[in-house]
Amino acid sequence: MTVLVTGAGGQIGRAALRVLGDRGVGLGRADLDVTDAAAVMAAVAAHRPAVILHCAAWTDVDGAESDPAGAIRANVAANRHVARAAFEHGARLVTLSTDFVFDGAKGAPYVESDPTGPLSVYGETKLQGEEAALEEHPDGTWVVRTAWVYDETPGNFPGLIRRLAAERDVLRVVTDQIGSPTYAGHLAPVLVDLPERVPPGVRHVAGSGAATRREWAEAVLAAAGRGVHVEGATSDEFPTPARRPAYSALASEHPDTPVLPDWRSGVEACMAGFTP
Repeated sequence: MTVLVTGAGGQIGRAALRVLGDRGVGLGRADLDVTDAAAVMAAVAAHRPAVILHCAAWTDVDGAESDPAGAIRANVAANRHVARAAFEHGARLVTLSTDFVFDGAKGAPYVESDPTGPLSVYGETKLQGEEAALEEHPDGTWVVRTAWVYDETPGNFPGLIRRLAAERDVLRVVTDQIGSPTYAGHLAPVLVDLPERVPPGVRHVAGSGAATRREWAEAVLAAAGRGVHVEGATSDEFPTPARRPAYSALASEHPDTPVLPDWRSGVEACMAGFTP
């Protein structure tokens, strides 16, 4: 069974291809422009996958505020193109979404049926992308909302914390953003097998539990053996173009949804293989 992975150069795409081995066909940005409908249809026709794992997306949360058209192309139009190609060629589609489709006001973990209310262009385009994929291929699409994804490479939150810890004696990290840190190495195997395990639709799959950004940073430093003190701060001290939900931890209301390990286990597993 062939699984076609878009966004093969990203954190989840790389992890998925490691899991898939010979079953996986990875297409990165240089291989496939997912905003080009004809190119997407041609790629799916050429590879004839049984499953498409659509990891390609616009992930620059703040950048989307200044280029909403670009975010729409990458997160909405591309989802529609991939879902349509999956439908036309009889493939099942697993596409990724985000905790940022919620406004963070609930104050408890969000489940699939909770009302959405994105605060940012990024969150709005991801929500519209969910809707586009489900419209095009309703009986063969799995929308997986996940959160705060990271892997062993330095270009993410744990990598930033490690870099700053090498430069400073004290770090200040926000305590008023709470979510579910998700290790790509734990998420990828679930994504690969999801169509075989649960019916299509929206599923929440993220690191179990909830953490503040500060708690996440402290766990990273502990796992990395760095004795740097972390002080609490508020989001107001670090203004960004895009608003973030204050509480966006995820949980599933469906008993058959796979459950990832506790978020702390993900940090420990990631730091063991971290690439400086």
